[in-house]
Amino acid sequence: MEIKKEILEKTLLCTKSFACLNDINTYCKVESCVNNQVHFVENNKNDFCNYKHTFGNSHFCTCPTRIEIYRKHGR
Repeated sequence: MEIKKEILEKTLLCTKSFACLNDINTYCKVESCVNNQVHFVENNKNDFCNYKHTFGNSHFCTCPTRIEIYRKHGR
């Protein structure tokens, strides 16, 4: 997937070498979206991610690259 360089440069905390750009099984599935900015995601991945945060019983993703993937490709 192609993502703008500006978006990738904002993703400073990625420790996975942008694996999400090559393998859709790498990132968490979006459950719902608020204002096209906050993405609530399934917590089926047990690995640590700097961009996945707990919110009550849910989790949300703040990764600029992941948000752009969802905006552009709906997944």
